[in-house]
Order: sequence, then structure tokens, then C-alpha cells
Amino acid sequence: MAVEKSYYMTLEGKEKLEQELLYLKTERRQEVVERIKVARDFGDLSENSEYDAAKDEQAFVESRIAQVEKMIRNAVIIENDNQNPDVVSLGKSVTFVELPDGEEETYTIVGSAEADPFEGKISNDSPMAKSLLGHEIGEEVSVVTPGGEIQVKILKVE
Repeated sequence: MAVEKSYYMTLEGKEKLEQELLYLKTERRQEVVERIKVARDFGDLSENSEYDAAKDEQAFVESRIAQVEKMIRNAVIIENDNQNPDVVSLGKSVTFVELPDGEEETYTIVGSAEADPFEGKISNDSPMAKSLLGHEIGEEVSVVTPGGEIQVKILKVE
């Protein structure tokens, strides 16, 4: 049997997934079942696009339920490392500036399951996070991105 992937996340991230799972199982699943029932009443299922769309949606919901259950089952909760408060690690926010004259940017490094760049949360699997992890305040770090290599200086870790 293959080893299942671990999903690194904060406690808050795990709770969000548990809420999503509850919603999918209690409300969303029922809504889709109702859509299928209504579509069946339209008659011939072989030419019924409403029925096909509802069945596709059911497959998507069931797939998402399975995915979220797996993520919760294999969740590894990120705890802040208070031993080294100046070192970039999972669960911490890091502020850096792109050299030579970029603007300050702040991101929280989280597991891929709860990454959301628009909310300032980047995955530990991203090129930026991989480059920053383990480095300290004041260090200059080389980051290889799809757009080329950049230099950043770590200003703050929280």
C-alpha cells in the first residue's frame, strides 16, 4: 500500500476543512439529490441535459468529499517554533523585500491545503517558501521562480 501524502496545515485550516466537509455532506449533497429528482421528472434520461448536469455535479461533490476527508485524515498540524523566533518555518509570517529596490511583501507559509496567495498565505511547496524556509532575519536569499532568479532580504519573521 502506498504511503499517503501528509497535508500540513494550521489548526484554523483544519477547522475550515471540517466545516466544508460538514456543509458538503449535510447541505450540498442533499441539494444535488433534489436536482437529480427534479431532472428525472423531465422524462427520457438519454436526452436529458438537466439530469446529466446534476449527475456531473454529484460526481464533483462526492469527489470533493473524498478529497477533504483524505486531507483531514492525513493532516499534520503546524505548530509555531518558539525555539527559533527569527527563523522562517511553517506557520510563520515572513516579511521580505525584493532586492535591490522592491516593495515589502508579507506572506504566511502554510501547507498546500490552505494556501491562498490572495489572503497572503503561500504553500510550503512554492518556490518562494522553499527558498525562505530555514533562513533568518537579515539574510539575503536567492529564490528561483518561473520568471527567473530573484534576491530577497528577510526583514521580519512572526
